Amino acid sequence: MSYIGKIIVGIATLGPLGMRMPAPGTWGSAAGMLFYVLIFKSRNTLDTWASYLGILTAAVLVAIVICGIAEKHFKKKDPGQVILDEFVAMPLVFVGVESFVGKEGNYWFLWMLGGLVAFRFFDIVKPFGIRSLQKLPGGLGIVIDDLAAAAASCALLHIVHLGLAGLAAFG
Repeated sequence: MSYIGKIIVGIATLGPLGMRMPAPGTWGSAAGMLFYVLIFKSRNTLDTWASYLGILTAAVLVAIVICGIAEKHFKKKDPGQVILDEFVAMPLVFVGVESFVGKEGNYWFLWMLGGLVAFRFFDIVKPFGIRSLQKLPGGLGIVIDDLAAAAASCALLHIVHLGLAGLAAFG
């Protein structure tokens, strides 16, 4: 494999996380939470929707290309070692969550943990037609099912928030 190929595979697998760790998708998701916290949550300069979605879109497009190349390297459809897809999808889980939790909310960790658990559930079980998205070719098929799982997880977090707010209103 060429030097560039090794770099691409290293990025697609997030180095040792995808190649050596058990449950690599969970490790990729946890790394994606860190990506969210460092790039999206903790920077005051990224408080606009346009910048949030712009950075997320750029990351997704790069991931589609890199994951597609890595898939050819591994000669397998959506190889388990390739976890860049989970990494770039995780910030989508938390779109709008700060509006009801706040940047320094006391329960922020619980919302993050809930988002991770929901994402892993939707990514593994693949309900609501998410599984069929994997049939798309190359890197698009690798990444798009994770984006759908992230969108479902985001919706679930918002539904839970609305339910809790409703309970508080009547309590």
